[in-house]
Formats: sequence, structure tokens, C-alpha cells
Amino acid sequence: MNNRKDDHLKLIFWILLGLLIVYGTIYLASVLVPRQAEKDFGRADPGLEYIQRFIYSARLELHKDDLLQAKDTQGEEIIFNIPYGQSASQIATSLAHQGLIRSAESFINLLVYAGMDQKIQAGIYRLSPAMNGFTIANHIVDSNPEDVAFSFLAGWRAEEIAALLPFSGLEVSEAEFLSAVQHPSDEALGYESLEGYLYPDEYQLLRSAHAVDLIKAFVGHFYNQLPQGYEDLLAAKGLTLKEAVILASLVQKEMVVDSEGPQIAGVFLNRLAAGMPLQSDPTVQYALGYDEGSGSWWKNPLSAADLAVDSPYNTYIHAGLPPAPICNPSLTALMAVLNASDSPYLYFRAACDGSAMHVFSETYEEHLSAACE
Repeated sequence: MNNRKDDHLKLIFWILLGLLIVYGTIYLASVLVPRQAEKDFGRADPGLEYIQRFIYSARLELHKDDLLQAKDTQGEEIIFNIPYGQSASQIATSLAHQGLIRSAESFINLLVYAGMDQKIQAGIYRLSPAMNGFTIANHIVDSNPEDVAFSFLAGWRAEEIAALLPFSGLEVSEAEFLSAVQHPSDEALGYESLEGYLYPDEYQLLRSAHAVDLIKAFVGHFYNQLPQGYEDLLAAKGLTLKEAVILASLVQKEMVVDSEGPQIAGVFLNRLAAGMPLQSDPTVQYALGYDEGSGSWWKNPLSAADLAVDSPYNTYIHAGLPPAPICNPSLTALMAVLNASDSPYLYFRAACDGSAMHVFSETYEEHLSAACE
């Protein structure tokens, strides 16, 4: 009887000992594993619950080689783009697909563990397979990526674009940019001047980009925006692309309301057909250049002396189109030239009602009568 009781006590002892060992092991693991993970990968995201922290710590430690060893120590640096709105999972998959990390799954575990999955910065990065996953993860949450956003508005001339460069984060100087615009090399598509072909939009550009890189981006985007067959449709109207861009630059500076673009273009084409000077104020403004008094490249109002300035861009004293575009037009202005209204109008002037619209007239007498009192 006593032997049976002793056996029962021994069984309880061994069960309790086993449970103690199990719980002790779990406790030690729950302390030691997160501690080691913190040593290897930094502090865990404070937002993780205790069990989550342990699980992600364990995953990282089990696959630490995936994150602490480089994919290829001899790998070359590449440009890696993270678009806005891309998820951490998509980014990890892309990194793995391009051979930059050893495991997408381990990389995601690290991002979640460290709270980096919500801190990834969209942008352009220089990454290499010689960097380990941990280094890459820290690189793509850097608030100072390799690229910057750069934008300019429709109707700006090259000098206005250049004036943004010192504040942009780009390494290109104003002088370098203007030289590339005004004296482009064959490498930069070989134009006499690129004024008019710098498409107004927002760009993501490498901080280290050269002037020619900016030119290629702006001019390349210009051509990408043109509808298929645009030049053929222009040819059917008797216009070359250069002539259309020049006209579009005038339309851009004259129109305030986009819907009037085709009507304004139609007036210019009618005046050209009739052999009349275009008499467009913006061409004189372009010829005058920077106005110290107003601190603007587009002096307004113009004086009688201004309208008589001797310049091939002055369409008050020279018939036909100016020799080159006077600004960089939008697609709206470019399409306005293609879809120019077939009308009898030869004149337009600003309406007197403050609507920013224009009054179009067929005769000079009508044009004079539309003047504001």
C-alpha cells in the first residue's frame, strides 16, 4: 500500500518537475529570444503585444542569416524605385525579385518587428545585393531618399524653372540648366532650344541628376504626352510640330479658361492666313525678359515703348510666328492648336465682367467697341 502511495507521489513529482522545466524553458525563451533579437535587430515596435513580440523575435532569430548576410557580396548597385502607395509586402517581393534580398518573408518579419512597415518612404534608392536585408530595411525608411519631387507650371519659361533649382534639393545649378536648355547637345535630343518642350508636371528626380538628365526627363515626357498621330494630324492642317508648339505657347499665355483655347488658336491661325501680325502681348513680355519693377518675367501692363521693342519675338512689329516658343505649354494648349476653332474671328480681348473670359470679334470696329470703359 505504501509502495503504491510512493509511486503516486513520484509520478506527481515528475509531472510537476516536467511542467516546471517546460514553463521555465518557455519563460527563459520568452525573455532570451526577444533580448537576442533586440541585440541583433534593434528594439521592437512598442505597438506589438507581448506574444507578437516573441513570435516575430523568434522568426528573426531562426532566419537571421536571411537578414544579416548579403545576397551577393559582389553584386552591383542598382536604382530601386518605391512608388507611392505600394505595400510593404509588394516592396519585399520586388526586392527579392530584383535579387537584392535573400528572403521576402524574413524581410517582412523584420519590417513588422521594427515597425518599419508603416514608415517606408516612397522614392528612388541606390541599393545593392552587397547590402544585407537589415541595412536595406533601414535605408528605405530614411526620410532623405535619393530622389526629390520637382514640379513646374504650364506657361513658365526656362528661367522660371531654373529659379526653382536652388531650393529643390537637386544638384543642378541654374546656369547649368539654362545652358542645357538654350544650347542642347545631341545627347539631349539635339534641338536649337528646348524652350517649349519642357513638359510642365511633377517629376521624381535623383538628387545627383545632371542637367541633361532633367532635360531628357522633361522633353521625353513632352513626347509621351502627345496623342498618337499628333504630328500627322498637324501636317494635315499645314503645321509642323515646331509651329504648333510655338502657337501653343502663345495660346497658353493668352488663355485663362481652358475651354477658350481652341478659339484663341483659331484667331491666331486666321491672322496668319490673312498676313496680319499676331499682336500678342506675351511675345513682347518674353522679348523684354525679367522686369525688375514687378519682379516678374512677364511685365504687365505693357507701355507703348514696350510694344515697339525691336525683337524678332515682338509680334506687333513682325508678322508671322515668333522664332521659337515663348513658354512651355500644357497638353491642353497643344490640343487647342490641333482643334483650333474654324471661325471668322480675327480679334479677342479680355471681357469686362471679371470672368477671365475673352470677347471675340470679326472686325476691328467690333474689337474697339468691346473695350472696357
